[in-house]
Amino acid sequence: MQPALLVLAAGLGSRYGGLKQMDPLGPEGESIIDYSVFDAAEAGFGKVIFVLREEIVDDFYQLFANRYKSRIKVDHVIQRLGDIPGGIAVTPDRVKPWGTGHAVLCASEKLAEPFAVINGDDYYGKDAFRVMSSFLSKLNPSELAVQSMVGYSIANTLSEHGAVSRGICSVDSENSLTGVVERTHIERKGHDIIYLDDNQNEITLKGNEVVSMNFWGFTPAILDPMRSLFGDFLRQRGQELKSEFYIPYAVNLLIESGDISTKVLESQARWFGVTYKADKPIVQSKLKEMHDSGTYPRRMWE
Repeated sequence: MQPALLVLAAGLGSRYGGLKQMDPLGPEGESIIDYSVFDAAEAGFGKVIFVLREEIVDDFYQLFANRYKSRIKVDHVIQRLGDIPGGIAVTPDRVKPWGTGHAVLCASEKLAEPFAVINGDDYYGKDAFRVMSSFLSKLNPSELAVQSMVGYSIANTLSEHGAVSRGICSVDSENSLTGVVERTHIERKGHDIIYLDDNQNEITLKGNEVVSMNFWGFTPAILDPMRSLFGDFLRQRGQELKSEFYIPYAVNLLIESGDISTKVLESQARWFGVTYKADKPIVQSKLKEMHDSGTYPRRMWE
């Protein structure tokens, strides 16, 4: 069974100031999503499902999705604020949906095979897709116990132009994930990499910590327990305007309960992305180098 790719592309890049997923970055106007879909199709993924906001669906299909259909099956779902378990009271003043875990649940009816989840505005690298596709293609869709993620070294995921948020991972001797802690202010300070803890104290990191860049590999069996956790989350925090049900939050709880083991997949890929506008020229230069070296063809969709 060929795995599916779920692309989280519903959010605006607030710090960047625009919809990064549609921004032309490659030498022929390619977006970051173009590279993810190209690499996924090459790695053996059978279909790609985009999680979108309703107001961008038409633009998305006009600009991107129709040209992917020659290489991979394309589908989409809408992430709606009101797509929550019944009988749970939440604040009526909420404007934004409930985060990345909620986005995955919005796509649950489309997911019958093992699937990977990625952000729409990150470049993950060809090898990451190959490693994940190989792992997922061996799994039984009904198996809950084994899940996965691609890990990256934190030093290779920072922006030169400001702080970033990262899920810092604890990994045991068997390369299984034992926990993820979301840190929301990580940056270089001189020769060090620091983050601010909950009390705004600066904590120095080693630089080789494994972080989650939201490249997860799941079986459909995880969806029901994730939905149950989402219900619990809404009962506890559904009256908050900005609370978010993150994928790492759900994975942590399922690891702690013993329901799943999450394998951290090793990859030689290098991650990069556009967090701030000043990152854009750096990303454009890296993508041009890969086209010039033959890593990608000059025209990817011909």
